[in-house]
Amino acid sequence: MLVVISAPSGGGKTTICKKLIERHPDEMKISVSATTRRPRPGEVNGVDYFFISEPEFFERVRRGEFLEYERVHGNYYGTLRSTVEKLLAEGYTVLFDVDVNGALAIKKRFPEAVLIFIKPPSIEALKERLRARQTDDPEEIEKRLRRLPEEYAKSKEFDYIVVNNKLEDTLRQIESIIARHAEER
Repeated sequence: MLVVISAPSGGGKTTICKKLIERHPDEMKISVSATTRRPRPGEVNGVDYFFISEPEFFERVRRGEFLEYERVHGNYYGTLRSTVEKLLAEGYTVLFDVDVNGALAIKKRFPEAVLIFIKPPSIEALKERLRARQTDDPEEIEKRLRRLPEEYAKSKEFDYIVVNNKLEDTLRQIESIIARHAEER
């Protein structure tokens, strides 16, 4: 099963995916994306992302290695076909941590994919999360916030919208969605 978790920047999608993997290590795995952006403090190549140069990224695009790719906030991100195929062959539920455009591209290729949009409880809460993360300067935060109207508009195309107010409640809701879809298969 393919489960796509998407949210505005700072909405909690990476934390949610990591927690789901921690809670269900024998059932779920994350599809590690490739990116041209620099690693943030604590991020590990091959675990959080495959950090690659822009020329290497476009060579992989040319070879058809990506299921989808997008330019987001000045950097490229993409889902590697080989990663997803390997995890599916091993019987895992594959989680994707991608932006809204990446999510919709995955749904177009895999109509059976379950799309879950994570919505922050408020714009103020989102701003606070972005500031607390301390990885972006104020200008970058504003750039990320300017994408909100587009992201919220596209979230209407998702199968589910979950408000991420309390992490534990959010996780339970997503686990329930995944369990429901697993039963239908």
